Amino acid sequence: MTEYPNLLAPLDLGFTTLKNRVLMGSMHTGLEETRDWNRVAEFYATRARGEVGLMVTGGIGPNLEGSVLPGAAMMTTDDDVKNHAIVTDRVHRAGGKIAMQILHAGRYAYGPKCVAPSAVKSPISPFMPTELDEAGIEKQISDIVNTALLAQNAGYDGVEIMGSEGYFLNQFLVTHTNKREDRWGGSYENRMRLPIEVVRRTREAVGVNFILIYRLSMIDLVPNGSTHDEVVQLALEIEKAGATIINTGIGWHEARIPTIATSVPRAAFAWVTKKLMGKVSIPLIASNRINSPEVGEEVLATGCANMVSLARPMLADADFVKKAIAGTGDQIAPCIACNQACLDHTFGGKLSSCLVNPQACHETELLIEPATVAKTVAVVGAGPAGLSTALTAAERGHSVTLFDKAQELGGQLNMAKQVPGKEEFWGLVDWYRTMVAKAGITVQLGTTVAADDLAGFDEVVIATGVTPRDPEIPGQDRDNVLNYIDVLRGKAPVGQHVAVIGAGGIGYDVSEFLLEEGHSPTTDLPLWMKEWGVADPDEHRAGLAPEGPQPAAPARKVTLLQRKAKAHGKGLGKTTGWIHRATLRMKQVELVGGVNYERIDDEGLHVSFGEARETPTVIPADTIVLCSGQVPERSLADALTDKGVSCHVIGGADVAAELDAKRAIDQGTRLAAEL
Repeated sequence: MTEYPNLLAPLDLGFTTLKNRVLMGSMHTGLEETRDWNRVAEFYATRARGEVGLMVTGGIGPNLEGSVLPGAAMMTTDDDVKNHAIVTDRVHRAGGKIAMQILHAGRYAYGPKCVAPSAVKSPISPFMPTELDEAGIEKQISDIVNTALLAQNAGYDGVEIMGSEGYFLNQFLVTHTNKREDRWGGSYENRMRLPIEVVRRTREAVGVNFILIYRLSMIDLVPNGSTHDEVVQLALEIEKAGATIINTGIGWHEARIPTIATSVPRAAFAWVTKKLMGKVSIPLIASNRINSPEVGEEVLATGCANMVSLARPMLADADFVKKAIAGTGDQIAPCIACNQACLDHTFGGKLSSCLVNPQACHETELLIEPATVAKTVAVVGAGPAGLSTALTAAERGHSVTLFDKAQELGGQLNMAKQVPGKEEFWGLVDWYRTMVAKAGITVQLGTTVAADDLAGFDEVVIATGVTPRDPEIPGQDRDNVLNYIDVLRGKAPVGQHVAVIGAGGIGYDVSEFLLEEGHSPTTDLPLWMKEWGVADPDEHRAGLAPEGPQPAAPARKVTLLQRKAKAHGKGLGKTTGWIHRATLRMKQVELVGGVNYERIDDEGLHVSFGEARETPTVIPADTIVLCSGQVPERSLADALTDKGVSCHVIGGADVAAELDAKRAIDQGTRLAAEL
């Protein structure tokens, strides 16, 4: 008897059956743009071998004007068919099914040739779109249908037509972006004409025995977005037009409400899909922040959907479904929804990967194979760098001993998990603990290691992390001055008026920790919805509460200071930084930049401004928290070097750049792959 009877149940589509209810949702990885089709094929085939029911590729453009950016992958020629056939053949030989997502970006296309229903510029692109005339609309329909036919010729099991997230078809649906007065605009019947026509003509072209998924925006989260009645009306027409499945889209890319970041509660929008259940007769897929078999099972068992979409979790662990089938769900590497190696890379023009799984999108390049000679390996430091090294080395057959002076595994992950909105880090630490035990690694916690203790090991890896940088502020030795470690570990009381010195990632984390007194909105969906102004789209258009965000009162008055004169939070993640900045804004945090820290005394924190140290000011504070950076902890590495002992130095001990778990895990994995 399986633990997940709903999740692992087959889904009969009539002409074909999916082996389970798990969809690997579409992701922009950048793989298709490499034009290395063996690499693309191996990425998808690896997940097919992991038993996922159906996969959807990253968005493929139907023409130049609809491509998300110059050079993005398109499906327009017979050569494209030949290339994609390499992918579909590999997937089918691995026992999987795969659909290609057809993505027309409309005004979101990052290029001067972008087109849209009306000349309304996107806030996330500098390019004004060209308003399409009747012939232009017909061209877009024909090109999408042609791409679907080419996908079928390439061996895909189906296509997903992207109609959500504010892309082209979605832009026709709402008055904010559709100002037309012809048969493609005006009334809702006219505005929904284009997506219906695209689905109808695609179905006519590909025939009945081909999966056609339509991704429908069920809650727009932008002003003047669709009502729930309009969503239902469109869904019914999409079903009539020939869709096999309707997938859920949540929010437009320009929405000012988080939808997939780690601070979003798990399955936060499953209730939105549930509102459509029973109103159409074709299967519905729920999406967004479904990252474990337990969450997926609950979504299905409570009648929210017929299938669940997991995208980034399939980067974290290609064997997600296989492990669920085997009853080893605790061994699934968890997606922590950090975006650091996936979406941040995508929007930075880099190839995607995964913080917890550096092999993702690097399956043909980062090979983890049995070692030709088994060695004894000492790893000092059980943070992310040391853990990734130890696990990879053990997987390859080395005998690994893992040391740490702390009493628990995880290093500074144990501080990150205390921050409201970063609760997923608890699961990551638990997973490391499980995998270390499974790998048979010898663990010596609560152990301070000296250079002589490492004699006799074939390889020594130093992953001792970082120590806080000393800002050298007069008066910092006072009892009311704490470093971030003391605060996040709860080792000292904190007053009601707090000055946080340093506005990097740690400064933001500490500020958010201090603003929430024990109750995180991430673990309380109604509270989270209220904080961000999310409402029932049945009651308020597009799911936007008319009163807007209503954050709970901050637990403390916080002032966040930095030496740099530029805007706060510029160095935060590309796709999540705005969320942290908005959170502090909602919680009335005072942001002060361009300061010199003069001294700390009974009055508080004394600062001045600029090179001339002008405008002396006192920041009143009961408590002052130092988040002024880190330096590598290299004392053991230096001692080994002095003794002439070779060692590998990785993670924060190598480079103390914030608390960069992504770099640390990647570095540790790659080192161990070569030992």
